[in-house]
Amino acid sequence: MTKVVIFCGGYGTRIRDVADDLPKPLIRVGERPIVWHIMSIYARYGVTEFILTLGYKGWLIKEYFLNYRRFVSDITLRLSDESHVQIHRLQPVEDWTITLAETGLDTQTGGRLAQARRYLRDDELFCVTYGDGVADIDIAKLIAFHQSHGKIATVTGVHPPARFGVLDVAHEDGLQIVRQFSEKPQSLEGMINGGFFVFDSRIWNYVHDDPDMPLEREPLMRLAEDRQLAVYEHDGFWQPMDTYRDWKLLNTLWANGSAPWSRS
Repeated sequence: MTKVVIFCGGYGTRIRDVADDLPKPLIRVGERPIVWHIMSIYARYGVTEFILTLGYKGWLIKEYFLNYRRFVSDITLRLSDESHVQIHRLQPVEDWTITLAETGLDTQTGGRLAQARRYLRDDELFCVTYGDGVADIDIAKLIAFHQSHGKIATVTGVHPPARFGVLDVAHEDGLQIVRQFSEKPQSLEGMINGGFFVFDSRIWNYVHDDPDMPLEREPLMRLAEDRQLAVYEHDGFWQPMDTYRDWKLLNTLWANGSAPWSRS
């Protein structure tokens, strides 16, 4: 069974204006934290074993999942008797296995991944992603692509959406005239790291238990130098939640019933 490691330990400093009392993976899109949405993307394709690497306010993520059934159901409790708790209208819950791994407050992504190794078999491939981005990505196709090429690692490449309208300009009669206006188009020039990685066990030759090692620096750079990092190109929807503006967009899509990642 393929497992997925989700990085959930960062400080999320750029989105503190949304919720400065929560770690970013617990910030809600609709009624559920964004990490739940990410896990649902994988679960839709049968990947239901998760390792969440915790750091900043990790106890809140533990609290959320430890009390998950109570969060989604009605309860009656007696304040004078902590043992008296009744759960009503039990809601069906996801059949997920979740390991909540403490990986250090200031540990970088490579160090967090190295600490997750103890929950992974040395002979299995596994997925890795960030705890703050969603996409309408087909996880089954991503894994099948990784298995087809024989390289150590696969990274999902995405074309980032432009934040402003693009002007196609021509000079006419001494003026600059707009020939075509594109409102926030998807960038066609180059790709960026969209997360949604797949690795096999040879990755441990590149990732070491160094808390100061970002996955995105030495490990991925060395993989690229060794021609062991393949790209799975994703042309569909992809959106990180880095800022208030990103959070507002995701919540608007969810509220309108038009969230692409919920239909992947």
